[in-house]
Amino acid sequence: MSSKPDNNSASSAANSAVRNVASAPAVFVQGSTLRHVLVMTGTGSIGLVSIFVVDALNLLYISWLGKPELTAAVGYASTVAWFFIAIGIGLSIATTALVSRKVGSGDRESAKKTAAAALLLVVLTIAALCVVAAPFLGNLLTLLGAKGVTHVYAHRFLLITIPSIPLLGMGMSLGGILRSLGDAKRGMLVTLLPAIVLAAFDPILIFWLGLELDGAAIAVVIARFCMVAIGGGVLFYFHQFLTTPSKAHSVSLLKPFFAIGLPALMTQIASPIGNAMVTRAMSGYGDEAVSGWAVISRLTPMAFGIIFALSGSIGAIIGQNYGAKRFDRVRSTILDSLKVTVVVCVIVCVLLAILSSIIADAFGAKGVGREVLVFFCIFSAWGFIFQGVMFVANAAFNTLGFALYSTWLNWARVTVGVVPFVWLGGQWYGAKGVIAGYSLGGVVFGLVSLGFCFKVLRNLKAKELAIDSNRTVVVS
Repeated sequence: MSSKPDNNSASSAANSAVRNVASAPAVFVQGSTLRHVLVMTGTGSIGLVSIFVVDALNLLYISWLGKPELTAAVGYASTVAWFFIAIGIGLSIATTALVSRKVGSGDRESAKKTAAAALLLVVLTIAALCVVAAPFLGNLLTLLGAKGVTHVYAHRFLLITIPSIPLLGMGMSLGGILRSLGDAKRGMLVTLLPAIVLAAFDPILIFWLGLELDGAAIAVVIARFCMVAIGGGVLFYFHQFLTTPSKAHSVSLLKPFFAIGLPALMTQIASPIGNAMVTRAMSGYGDEAVSGWAVISRLTPMAFGIIFALSGSIGAIIGQNYGAKRFDRVRSTILDSLKVTVVVCVIVCVLLAILSSIIADAFGAKGVGREVLVFFCIFSAWGFIFQGVMFVANAAFNTLGFALYSTWLNWARVTVGVVPFVWLGGQWYGAKGVIAGYSLGGVVFGLVSLGFCFKVLRNLKAKELAIDSNRTVVVS
């Protein structure tokens, strides 16, 4: 019997599957919003937490070299790198918001063109900023308090990794586009597979080849190339969603893209500025304190990775329903997200308190660095409940056209909510007081963000009532 009919049948089935995916409707405008939040967060957190876990392993490997200056160097370098990463996150938020709205409205062809133009704008913007900032990396490290050989190591780490930041921004945007299409599982692969690659290359480059900190930096660059290859491949071959960006569409997208992107970018930059202030304050207590803060900076996103994933995932759900004018579902999505945030944060904080000594032992934390780390796990981590509330509010603001709320609230948080709290904490209780002050400031502005979030919900309710009123008039 000839196998030709079977081949044709298989080919036809494969083509049919691709066509079905390519023409799939907006999936978030129906069904339980809580289920969508949980599914998107669950799949998103697998990939995102894997990155944070590997990032923590990266620091763990460096700590095993027994050189505190290397661990401190990673802390300083990461603080500077987060400025550029934050820019990528902000622009990926704009990409997700614009594409998800188009998908929600049913205009898939326009969504495809928007995605292509947005990706181009992401890469060009981040690349330009990296080129401008490159000559000043050493100065930024000095401003943070890096000195001597620690400064040298941190500067070299940045020189290797910063050129790959545009790839990271593109990778995050590709993942955002997949979430906009409702493809949570493949969106997860964009972060999960590069994390596996990084986990594989880290010990080889750091220990086996003896490259130490340089090896860790090279592994990061390799993983970012993988992120773009995976995200682009899935969108192009499976969803048939990527196309060549046109000049006309790119120019027309400039205003709406940066109307969301710039406030979102400024919002995201606020966080690394807050971290920079804490790093600067910690530098006054020596490399051990900075090393302890570096571990906290890695531990926080790993432990609370589900919340980071939630805030990055719900934008697509909110965007689709907003584009479909389902304001009732937008409200329920936000409220469900707040409930999930509180429950997850409580569970994580309890686990951190129980495991505090084990965590400190694993990273070989000593002296004041150990004191700071244990204090965070037992006490200060609870402040992240309010940080998580702020994350949810930011996602809602950015997607619903209130991006300036995010910007002003986050900048107020890292100025009024950091400087006086950290300074007073340091004056009264030393390095532990710095950590306590940083957390307390977050509590205040988490509550303020929640108030603004409910204000936005009331505005949505008014819009829904106005639409219902118009429909009633038309029918009568």
